[in-house]
Amino acid sequence: MGVSQSKLPFEEKAIITTDDEYVHVENGLIGEKGTITGIAKSRTPEGLSFSTVSKWEGTLLEDPKNRLALSALSAANPRDVLLSRAVKIAEQQVFNIKIPFEGGPITNQRQSGRCWLFASTNVFRVALMQKYNLDQFELSQAYLFFWDKLEKSNWFLEQIISTADQDLDSRLVQRLLHEPLSDGGQWDMVYNLVDKYGLVPQTLYPDSFNASSSSVINSIIFTKLREYALVLRKLLSSSSTNPGTATQQTLSNTKAKMMKEIHAILTLTLGPPPSATGEFTWSFVDRSGKARTVRSTPKAFAQDIYSPKFRLTSSTISRMVSLVHDPRHPPLTLMTVDRLGNVVGGRNITYINVDMATLKSACVSMLRAGYPVFFGSDVGKFSDRVAGVMDLDLIDYELGFNVSLLGADKASRLRTGESLMTHAMVLTAVHLDEETNKTVRWRVQNSWGTGVGEEGWFVMSDGWMDEFVYQAVVDVDILSKEVKDVLKQEPVVLPLWDPMGSLA
Repeated sequence: MGVSQSKLPFEEKAIITTDDEYVHVENGLIGEKGTITGIAKSRTPEGLSFSTVSKWEGTLLEDPKNRLALSALSAANPRDVLLSRAVKIAEQQVFNIKIPFEGGPITNQRQSGRCWLFASTNVFRVALMQKYNLDQFELSQAYLFFWDKLEKSNWFLEQIISTADQDLDSRLVQRLLHEPLSDGGQWDMVYNLVDKYGLVPQTLYPDSFNASSSSVINSIIFTKLREYALVLRKLLSSSSTNPGTATQQTLSNTKAKMMKEIHAILTLTLGPPPSATGEFTWSFVDRSGKARTVRSTPKAFAQDIYSPKFRLTSSTISRMVSLVHDPRHPPLTLMTVDRLGNVVGGRNITYINVDMATLKSACVSMLRAGYPVFFGSDVGKFSDRVAGVMDLDLIDYELGFNVSLLGADKASRLRTGESLMTHAMVLTAVHLDEETNKTVRWRVQNSWGTGVGEEGWFVMSDGWMDEFVYQAVVDVDILSKEVKDVLKQEPVVLPLWDPMGSLA
């Protein structure tokens, strides 16, 4: 299917400052000096004078409130100082729509960026726990992590080969080299891994040290992949200047040798994973105390996600789609990200852009149906991991600094790099206002262990969701025909460095 290039539908505005306020001026001519560009280029850069800074300080500290703020804010983390006790009390874990079975235990990704693998396996496990009558169960996140690292390495080398005609200093090649692979990922990447390699219980492939603390192996693999990139580019360059120097077979053999070395690094640091098609034996004790044994293969195990008590099945998972809210683009737009993926030949990253009302309505429908919801957000903004609260009023920056950190809208935060998807979690409940039926707050299953939030559970205000949630994965069958039809469009292609290309 063909694609069209991304165009951002917005016009920048000039900002002229006065002593007391900002004045927003529409694009175009400004005064007698001409255009915005003319003003910017004709002015002389202004430095800071000692007298001006001294005056600012004197004025600031004349106010007793600011002197009190100085004592408090300079002695501790400003976010802790400005944390609203009232908001923490108000955001209770009380919900009137909740899925019947949330699954457990609370998982812990530790010092790794595997939140997307934890969130997705926390969705998958619910039906399996019902099927096998389990109180506690985890799928192996490390199993998917191993294959994702291997597949992303192969993906990276293929991107390097296909961009060999571009200058090494080009933006695209530099973006590829900046982070050859990451711990993070997207829903379609999870689908690719499960479709190809299946799933196994965590007891059969538990975390190694390097799965739970991934920075060292990432550093090693980054170094090797960058070296390989230069070798491949040199090989292809010599082929273009001296025909016959390199052949398709030479290139394939060279890349295969590189991948064999990456595989060795992963095997020695993460441990050899179960074969995707080899039989495993899983022994466990169910909630009634009965010892049981299951024999399967990872692929067959993944294809058998089903419980008579729970409608989430492997078939349901395969038809789930990502709704996103990216206000830079019109609603009902199909989007993808250039060169973003993990498995060569796998499913492409695809987003259906909708407004927040549609995204939230879909989440409520999923929860009413008893399904947990994978979602992506910018978790670090206006949140507190100890309290387990995400709320726009949680940290009162205006009280402490006399400035707001919500001056830009959601689209502007995306455009300026102020916000993007950083973390994936799972929704399991929502509270609706009994009079208006509007969403008030959401229950969030995190993957940071039980030492944060309320035994690992967080609560998210509806206002916070509006501003900092970007994605929700839902069953396509719950969507209206209008939204489903977006999947028939030719996608807008976002560049690899676009914020919607960030990996949770």
